[in-house]
Amino acid sequence: MKRPTTIPIGPQHPAFLEPLNIGLELEEERVVGATLNLGYNHRGMEYALALDYKKTQYLVERVCGICSNHHSAAYCQTMEDIYDIEVPVRAKVIRTIMMECQRITSHLLALGHTAETMGYENLFMQCFRERELAMRLVNEISGNRVHYSINVIGGIKRDMDAGMERHTANVMRELRPLLEDLRDVFARDNTLVKRMKDVGVLTNEQARDWCTVGPVARASGLPQDIREDGFAAYDMIDLKPVVRDEGDCYARTMVRMDECLHSIDLIEECLKLLDEGPVIMTVKGHPTGEGLSRVEAPRGELLYHVKAIGGLQLDRIKIRTPAFLNVPSVQAMLPGSRLADVPLITVSVDPCICCTDR
Repeated sequence: MKRPTTIPIGPQHPAFLEPLNIGLELEEERVVGATLNLGYNHRGMEYALALDYKKTQYLVERVCGICSNHHSAAYCQTMEDIYDIEVPVRAKVIRTIMMECQRITSHLLALGHTAETMGYENLFMQCFRERELAMRLVNEISGNRVHYSINVIGGIKRDMDAGMERHTANVMRELRPLLEDLRDVFARDNTLVKRMKDVGVLTNEQARDWCTVGPVARASGLPQDIREDGFAAYDMIDLKPVVRDEGDCYARTMVRMDECLHSIDLIEECLKLLDEGPVIMTVKGHPTGEGLSRVEAPRGELLYHVKAIGGLQLDRIKIRTPAFLNVPSVQAMLPGSRLADVPLITVSVDPCICCTDR
């Protein structure tokens, strides 16, 4: 019996934005096995973060550039749990607006990367053109495009005035029809649909077995969304998790596309909740105790656990990122696929090796 041919894909590959290696077992052009190899980007972030709880607030946003605001929100919520303080409502609402803006920018980057992997350069550019509207908005709100640096322990450090609230509403009205047009392309283009339908299928059972989260899990019929737990201001707005059951590349793409449109709905709801009030609660003394927080980052559940010992230095900080759970699931998606579909399947998971390796 002829043995399968083993070839490496990555860590340097045109479809991979970050170093990722997959050992493929092939029978002619068909993948029969896959082994993931990580560790090319390890930075020892958890050790560095435990040095100083004030510096940690700055460093957590550098774990990942695409979901940096969610890292800082999760960390601040964890510290607020330790301090046992309640963040002002206005700060919670603005945090929610910023997190949903980042969900839009993150998903549009993933969608653009998916289009580029299939050879659709124009569609890639269109995704990034619409993404730029959200990028400029967060820059105007927070003063930064990537690492927003708006969250602090006890609230936020930069408020939105009435003019910025109106501007945010105008941007959402401008962005909605553009994203609806973009959705029509992904949903109806014959070539795109054929490239993604029934490719890289992750069944509902496999999604559970591999402990997937976020859009990867919801595309396989798992209706889990940490936003339903009501952190920040999510218990004040009408959240409707986007769930599909096909489990293929098409489902993962459309879940992200529909979540972009739903994020606009949530931002518009949040703008109506912005009543006058403080945006920060004063925090005194060094933290003592343990805290836990979860947020729904663009890729899924992001968990922070912090142990503080009453001084500047933290005893321990543990981060469980969504990419750490989702990226290994490509080993279940790849067998049975064609070699040409390997980059598309891998990209459909929206892998972030910065988050995975930390």
